[in-house]
Amino acid sequence: MIDVNTFQNKTAAYYTLGCKLNFAETSTIGKTLEAHGIRKARPGEKADICVINTCSVTELADKKCRQTIRRIARQHPQAFIVVTGCYAQLKPDEIAHIPDVDLILGAEQKLDILQYLGDLHKRQEVGEVITTPTRDIRKFSPSCSRGDRTRYFLKVQDGCDYFCTYCTIPFARGRSRSGTIEQLTTQAREVAAAGGKEIVITGVNIGDFGKQTGETFLDLIRSLDQVEGIAHYRISSIEPNLLTDEIIAFVAQSQRFAPHFHIPLQSGSDTVLKLMHRHYDTALFAHKIETIRRLIPDAFIGVDLITGVRGETEELFEESRRFVEGLDISQLHVFTYSERPGTQALKIEPVVPIPERHERCRRMLEISERKLHDFYTRFQGTTRPVLFEQPRKGAPMHGFTDNYIRVEMPYRKEWVNTCRPVRLGDFNEAGDALIATEI
Repeated sequence: MIDVNTFQNKTAAYYTLGCKLNFAETSTIGKTLEAHGIRKARPGEKADICVINTCSVTELADKKCRQTIRRIARQHPQAFIVVTGCYAQLKPDEIAHIPDVDLILGAEQKLDILQYLGDLHKRQEVGEVITTPTRDIRKFSPSCSRGDRTRYFLKVQDGCDYFCTYCTIPFARGRSRSGTIEQLTTQAREVAAAGGKEIVITGVNIGDFGKQTGETFLDLIRSLDQVEGIAHYRISSIEPNLLTDEIIAFVAQSQRFAPHFHIPLQSGSDTVLKLMHRHYDTALFAHKIETIRRLIPDAFIGVDLITGVRGETEELFEESRRFVEGLDISQLHVFTYSERPGTQALKIEPVVPIPERHERCRRMLEISERKLHDFYTRFQGTTRPVLFEQPRKGAPMHGFTDNYIRVEMPYRKEWVNTCRPVRLGDFNEAGDALIATEI
């Protein structure tokens, strides 16, 4: 049992890099510390504890993590510095050599942070860096948190069994595991009781939900759909081979699941997909897009893509580009390939020069900009429901439609965290949102 008085009058600052899953887990860490008397530091206030939840999806992500750790240590010179997340799990020894780091928590330990903070001052005086990551990651730690955002993130699954040749996620987060439908539905009810209107269903490979319990992702979303008070659920990234036609059909008839899909493609070349050890081909992917468009014509479809992977010749890139160009999707999330230590991709030839990787990324982003503009244009003059968020001071009110179109309008305090039907008009000055008007 931890003595609550141990942490009285302590403050903590939180920093998150990377994915939605990290944001959910950081929020849960914050709630845990708050429940034991640790107040969130105010802007500009020096914190007693700094928690940095890291990402390691690319070499650039690692670099940003190192820069963030050093910057936070300078801003909070007396703080107890805790580093966790994927970078901490994969490269704890590297982090241990960064000055002023006190505690490195692995994937298995990040949500048990309290047990490592009991005597933080003594550990700082000794100068000991405590590292906890282990290779055998088995525990599923539930998380459903809002943090500073309007929407909640419900973690339903963690880890991955796929071992794609370019990816370190199975090493960073362990094998696939998940919560139970009963547990997760209870958390959704708690969100509704707290006034939450939107939940993003998140995880590493959410379509793999329920392998240990015999439940399925379709069973889960059917149960969540029954929770009164939630206006929108959004399904975050789901593998195309696990996005069944039954799931798409369920979303099509649901009143709560938003017409919004995020599907990783990674390459539009079957040759490259085989080199990546992906679990589908372009024919299956195209079928999923066609099925969504047939059953949910208004759906937003975001697609992940990696450019310049090892083995992607100019001809294979052109094959990928043509395939992507022909897809009826809304937006691309394009990543430039980065070599990751310990991955099988390092054995693949030829190697694409780094400048060429970035050039291919730029060309794919041009496609994305056109597709997103066309998607927004299609809905000008229509009426859609929008969940409005709290804007930054002096900024216009903003939110997203059910099909993920960003909108702006003059500030209305009573509209924050409410769903309202609005009419979509012209693009804003920046060209990244549509101006909405009250009906």
